[in-house]
Amino acid sequence: MKGSIILFFILSIAFTSCVPLKKFHDVSEKARLCEEELNALKDKAINNENKANELESQLGLINKEATQLRQDTTNLGEKFRLLKTQYQKMVDQNMMYEKKLEHDRQTVAKSAGSMQADMDAKSIELQRKQDELKDLEEELFQKQKLLEDREKRVQELEEMLQRKDEAVKLLKKKIADALLGYKNKGLSVEERNGKIYVSLDAKLLFKTGSTQVESEGKKALIDLAKVLEKEKDMEIIVEGHTDTDKLTSPNHPKNNWELSVLRATSVVEILTGNSTMNPGILMAAGRSEFHPIDPNDKAKNRRIDIIISPNLNALFELISK
Repeated sequence: MKGSIILFFILSIAFTSCVPLKKFHDVSEKARLCEEELNALKDKAINNENKANELESQLGLINKEATQLRQDTTNLGEKFRLLKTQYQKMVDQNMMYEKKLEHDRQTVAKSAGSMQADMDAKSIELQRKQDELKDLEEELFQKQKLLEDREKRVQELEEMLQRKDEAVKLLKKKIADALLGYKNKGLSVEERNGKIYVSLDAKLLFKTGSTQVESEGKKALIDLAKVLEKEKDMEIIVEGHTDTDKLTSPNHPKNNWELSVLRATSVVEILTGNSTMNPGILMAAGRSEFHPIDPNDKAKNRRIDIIISPNLNALFELISK
């Protein structure tokens, strides 16, 4: 439905502006490609968010299992010590009965028979306790081994998460140092939720309503690209944002959605065209006017956000094992 509306406006513009047929087809194709790319980027962003939530959920389950195993090991240890004490008591008692039996055998033959039967019963019970104690020792050993394996996996996950956090902090410092000269020119670098946000005001990059990056903004993006091209395990989303002012031009971009997407695409082209960055880690997305950071300040809402997050495939592989 949305594609039909876009085609209708493009046809209207083509007929009212007397645009040559070739240019009309080019504009139509570009609009279609932008829409397909936006849908694909939305799906990929949702998948990445689901992966991160799944990672946090599985890590919580592993910690919970480790806690339960520690409790089971403690309970088995207490039971083992209790049985060991009972076993020793029975050994002492059995020795006592043997001495008494020897004494009674010399004095009362009838009583000796009764004592022998009692001693046999105690021996059977003693053997049962020994077997039970052996089974508990084996179970305790298996529980301890399982606990050690779980704790090792938890430790590996925690170490990987720590290395990821340290790498994000180091990369943030590199980016901030590289872009220090733009600090008071509408550029900021922040770390939030394990990701790095490089935010550039629209005034640093574009003229009003334009999708072409100005020279000073282009220089800042090239400086950023030179830092990012050395990083491998990461994913980058370039988000375009606008204010709530509606566009009135009959030409492209004709609305804030299109403006935000085209601006994000322009930034991606500069990043990849002036560095050796792998285009496969980059995504261009437009959020139009619907993610303002300050409802009372339109200038702050007109911006480009470059969101840099670590690749979590290694963590997913560890959990899947």
